[in-house]
Amino acid sequence: MKRDFLAEPAPSATSAMPSPAQLRAGLPCDRVAAATVAVGRATICDILARRDRRLLVVVGPCSIHDPAAALDYASRLAQLAREVQPTLYLVMRVYFEKPRTSTGWKGLINDPHMDQSFRIPEGMQLARGLLLDVARLGVPAAVEALDPMSPQYLADLVSWAAIGARTTESQTHREMASSLPLPVGFKNGTDGGVGGAINAIRAASRPHAFLGLDADGRAAVVRTRGNANIHLILRGGSAGPNFDAASVAGATRAMQAAGLDPAIMVDCSHGNAGKDHRRQITVLEDVVRQRHGGNRDIIGVMLESFIEAGSQPLSGNLRYGCSVTDPCLDWADTARALRAVHRALERT
Repeated sequence: MKRDFLAEPAPSATSAMPSPAQLRAGLPCDRVAAATVAVGRATICDILARRDRRLLVVVGPCSIHDPAAALDYASRLAQLAREVQPTLYLVMRVYFEKPRTSTGWKGLINDPHMDQSFRIPEGMQLARGLLLDVARLGVPAAVEALDPMSPQYLADLVSWAAIGARTTESQTHREMASSLPLPVGFKNGTDGGVGGAINAIRAASRPHAFLGLDADGRAAVVRTRGNANIHLILRGGSAGPNFDAASVAGATRAMQAAGLDPAIMVDCSHGNAGKDHRRQITVLEDVVRQRHGGNRDIIGVMLESFIEAGSQPLSGNLRYGCSVTDPCLDWADTARALRAVHRALERT
């Protein structure tokens, strides 16, 4: 019998990347930037351990597509951070990698010109340059750790990282988190369940050995000691939001049952805001009420915020300071909301 076969797939192509050591040598971490990163990591660790009673606030654009606008945002955040410093510790979202459910723009590193030219070496250089500029302003940076090779190029300039809802159950990302020299938050799954994230926290806190990349760009065996500074991020899901007191209490009990310290961050966006960026403030206000009620298991919040409100499509002339991925709060509403939180927490 004659058999039909699918055509052979087209061969994939490769091109050279600079090694992590080469990129770091061209854009070295100077003394000012290194101090920002070190203070950021130490402060976040103190907040996770409840030695620092301030609320951690990871705030900034959903994704970075314009380094100039991102640096403008960082300069505004630096000024606001000094104002609210007694009660809030502000860390800027500097997200270069975007996981996609199916297709779409995957972020500044993958496609810096947003034209499917995929100039990844240029994107990685832009990312490192921006992280340096942000750190020189005294603003600690947060990223989503998505590509397991990116930390070799960027991690020395990062104070905090998130593992997203789509990758929390990935063994690769759990191993990567175990190797990172910085605090890491695992988001609950897309369905809203926390079981996968709790398993991820347990896994990432343990030692691992896995294939990775060394500073010279060679394949290497990476051996880790485990990451002691891991926590849970509640971001809602298909089952609904999970920022309310009952949901937080349930997550606390689940973490305690697993033998974990219930350090919990609430993502005010995504499923918790019903994909409406304006509802982030409602979520934030609820979290502050829980803190007022004595809940110290909530150690932080996340907000998606940029200079202009909303979002815009990746076509035509782009508006300055407006997201090209998820819609964001504008700067005025962000600053107003965080000042209000500061005043409220001053009274506790």
